Amino acid sequence: MLYSINMVAQNAQTRNHDPNISKTISDMPKKVPPLMSLRAFVMAGRYESFKIAAEALNISPGAISQHVKNLEDALGTKLFERSNRMVRLTTKGADYLQRVQAAFDIINVATKAVTDDASKGLIVVSTMPSFAAQWLVPRLGRFQERNPTIDVHVDTTTRLVRFDRDRVDVAIRHGLGNYDGLYSERLFAIEMVMVCSPGLLGGRGRIKGFDDLTRFQLLHEEERTDWSLWLRANGATDIDSSRGPSFSDETSLVQAAIAGQGIALVRDILVENHIADGRLIKPMNVDWPTQFAYYCVCPEGARSNTKITAFRTWLFDEVHGMKR
Repeated sequence: MLYSINMVAQNAQTRNHDPNISKTISDMPKKVPPLMSLRAFVMAGRYESFKIAAEALNISPGAISQHVKNLEDALGTKLFERSNRMVRLTTKGADYLQRVQAAFDIINVATKAVTDDASKGLIVVSTMPSFAAQWLVPRLGRFQERNPTIDVHVDTTTRLVRFDRDRVDVAIRHGLGNYDGLYSERLFAIEMVMVCSPGLLGGRGRIKGFDDLTRFQLLHEEERTDWSLWLRANGATDIDSSRGPSFSDETSLVQAAIAGQGIALVRDILVENHIADGRLIKPMNVDWPTQFAYYCVCPEGARSNTKITAFRTWLFDEVHGMKR
């Protein structure tokens, strides 16, 4: 115990002689204005009214005036112009208000981070509209049952969000999993599958070969590349893959196939339920594995966050429970 105490004393002495710490201490103001005076100033400056500031802080206008005067005396500068029971910020006062308000904002954020229960509140999940509609949303009820104190907001977009700008906690992305500065975990791989409505084939049940595709309309995603790549991968290079309508999102593409408008080539995860309930069939059993997969992505420093951990754990439990 004596050794430990001596070590603490030595460490403290070392810290006191650290030139960086000494400089930080010397740079600190000799006397920080009273917090109440600063709060009174911020309220009075925000509304340019001692009366409104007094109501907001539940004190008298005279008290606000005195706090502001004390602050002006401590700073040695005039913060307000006073005339006919009206006050206006001086140039220095407006600049000081901006800086002090920013400091209060930082304190509020820090206090919220310390006092909030990390296992409660809102988690924002970003993903593509098609994945949200066909896979994520139908399963979210099970997450809420397991985590009743966490509310989920699903933000659907086709663009890659920026975590530092878009206020997103976790994202589910479709790609190769290489995202600079982010932590990503592979959820599952996908295959491209050919699907159509059973009624489109007129009771024939199946397409015998690639040449039969010329009798049907092909349904495309927006970039209109999947069919040409799929046909080329299967050696069917003599089929015109450019014909047929295209859709800006895969949900519409799937709905067009269900409506019997043609044959679609889509990610298997988006149509497995429709195949199971008979609304779609595979006219040819020629699936196409791709290098792409779905990934759970979050900032590297946030993956141990309680809410994000709860969501990731549930997400992988759902994936492991899938029949694939």
